[in-house]
Amino acid sequence: MRPIAVLRRRMYRLHEDEDGRVTAFVVVIAIAALLFAGLVLDGGLALAAKVRAIGEAQEAARAGAQEIDLTAYRADGTLRLVPQQASTAARNYLAAAGHTGTVSVAGNTVNVTVSITQPTQLLGLAGIGSITVTGAGQAQPQRGISGVLP
Repeated sequence: MRPIAVLRRRMYRLHEDEDGRVTAFVVVIAIAALLFAGLVLDGGLALAAKVRAIGEAQEAARAGAQEIDLTAYRADGTLRLVPQQASTAARNYLAAAGHTGTVSVAGNTVNVTVSITQPTQLLGLAGIGSITVTGAGQAQPQRGISGVLP
């Protein structure tokens, strides 16, 4: 057999060979599946962190809303907050819970915003190391029970 015929036959076989294409396809699909799993897992963890942030903000606001002006309440039944004490109580609650946030008191309303940084599990492979979520809560002082308990 002539060397040129052998070379042509080998070139034809290489041209018809699809083994490399299948490998590349499997690699691309595996990476896409891993990223999708990362979105599902880390998205769920981010949603749980968001719920936790909202809960912490609401609890801190409730702690601040308990700081009422007792002198005014005892004198004529006026229900109002002592802004400095309400702000301090909310900040103390956040510090005890191990979170940071902002606290403001406007009139009789305590507003709290909490930010939580959730580390990622699988998205770290794609360069996303953490997700920051924010939750807000507000509370006002209430007199007695305002509705029917279950």
